[in-house]
Amino acid sequence: MKKLAFSISLILLTLHVGFAQRQLVRASAEQMGFDEEFINQKVDSIMQMGIDSLAFPGAQVLVAKNDTVVFHKAYGFHTYDQKQAVELDDIYDLASVTKITAPLPALMKLVDEGKLDLDEPFSTYWEPWQKRKDKRDLTLREILAHQAGLIPYIVFLEKVVRKNGKIKKKLVHQTPDDGYSSQIYDGLFISDRFEKKMNRGIDKSKVSDEKKYRYSGLSFLIYPSLIEQLTGTDYQTYLTENFYKPLGCETLGFLPSLKYYDNSIVPTEMDSIFRKTLTQGWVHDENAALKGGVSGNAGLFGTADDLAKLMLFYQNFGNVDGKQIISEEVVKEFTKVQFPENENRRGLGFDKPLLDNSERTLEEAYPSPLASAKSFGHSGFTGTFVWADPENKLTYIFLSNRVYPTRDNRNLYNLGIREALQDVFYRAER
Repeated sequence: MKKLAFSISLILLTLHVGFAQRQLVRASAEQMGFDEEFINQKVDSIMQMGIDSLAFPGAQVLVAKNDTVVFHKAYGFHTYDQKQAVELDDIYDLASVTKITAPLPALMKLVDEGKLDLDEPFSTYWEPWQKRKDKRDLTLREILAHQAGLIPYIVFLEKVVRKNGKIKKKLVHQTPDDGYSSQIYDGLFISDRFEKKMNRGIDKSKVSDEKKYRYSGLSFLIYPSLIEQLTGTDYQTYLTENFYKPLGCETLGFLPSLKYYDNSIVPTEMDSIFRKTLTQGWVHDENAALKGGVSGNAGLFGTADDLAKLMLFYQNFGNVDGKQIISEEVVKEFTKVQFPENENRRGLGFDKPLLDNSERTLEEAYPSPLASAKSFGHSGFTGTFVWADPENKLTYIFLSNRVYPTRDNRNLYNLGIREALQDVFYRAER
């Protein structure tokens, strides 16, 4: 996965060429059976409340009914100085939404092709785990459903930054020297050996004996290597050729700063720990950054339109324009609750509504209590959220940079903004 920095730019620019010109269908909400006045009034009010409450400086909402976009509107600005307004084609750091939009479709396809078995020990495919007594019998089903007992996270940045805040020069150089080929920010290049160090840390991490729901992003850090191993193809190339290009997702991808888009890239956090500046165009998540910006836990960037194309693909159970890219059976398996008997709401990689969601009030629910039990999606740390409801044929995209200027800002969660917005569209159907 490691390449010289200048080569990355060339390769990614090449991959960006030749996408299918697949445009989203658009119509007014009224034409699709919604109360348009109700939607505009409620959404504008909620978004203004979010901006006034400093939940985010700006954001956008996209909703599709069936395969038709009925609402797409931008609000606010990139930052609180109000110099640059949010535009509909802005590119966002998708954070953990990456999990279901990058490695997961590849894993689904590999399961569909019989190259992965959900119920075989994961160590069958990831050899280092064969030597780990607490990991060798874990199945991919357990891991993807967050039922395996893996710890949630490892802060690998502690291996790179000293306690005094100085970056270890033996691990990070300011130029792409020999053995330091992966760029992690402007003027920062990580040692090629560090990815193996991260993998070893994951391999040696503890596993709980208690098998219950415990969210963990660890395995997503190693899926890119697994996908390359099983396909014989570079991770980014595999995703582009098998999913993003056929779906016409022109902006979905990693390392947007190396792709020369005309679109603006929305900034995330004022990083005081690692990069010592505003993070923009480079992944916010430190673990994904230390993977050279190309990972499975985070690192993907894209527009609302491109996310809608991918989520509609899922909502249509793997079908796009009459072509079945992933079998309906596999998509349905991944998007259903796996361990309800353990009070675990999760699908395989996908988040799901709370098990008793329909019985809850909006304030207590996740997501909207009107979302069907068959719906699924994922949220992202930077303030992103995607959700598809195949029963009601409703796809919902929310993009913001709530971590600006700091990740300590939790008003987006505390105010239930994303759930309230989603709920509007269920209630607006005539």
